[in-house]
Amino acid sequence: MTQNPFTAVFDAQRTALEQSQSFTHDALDAQQTSISVMADAIETSSSMVESNAEMTKGAIHAYFDAIEMSMPEDAADFDELRELVDESVDSATEAQSQSIDAMIDALEESEVAYEEFAKSYSEVVDTSFDAALEAHEQMEENMSAVAENVEAATEEFDASA
Repeated sequence: MTQNPFTAVFDAQRTALEQSQSFTHDALDAQQTSISVMADAIETSSSMVESNAEMTKGAIHAYFDAIEMSMPEDAADFDELRELVDESVDSATEAQSQSIDAMIDALEESEVAYEEFAKSYSEVVDTSFDAALEAHEQMEENMSAVAENVEAATEEFDASA
């Protein structure tokens, strides 16, 4: 294609269109990655819940042990309290674990749904950008032809003058 005053303008426009298409794909990928990272973070918190539960039970048992040691022998029996603490903490931990599992399941479903959306949207974006680039190329060819005709007419005019 011959160079004319509009070539740089069309090159800049084409580059802008191609960058917009690339940025759109990057944004879709970033969103999908963030959903996956969030699911991983929540999954990690599940093991922390269990660790915290064990630490809580251990701390309360140590507290009961300290109280028991400071009292006269057989003055009080803390075994039932220890069992109550264990049952309560285990129950709370189970509820938290179920909530976390539900959140992870929901995020995984969202990730799959978003992946399907992103794939469809990417196809639409690519089709739209391809059509825009084709129209842009046709307009550039038309402008080049007009510029060549004007240049030829100017040369003929200059030659006849």
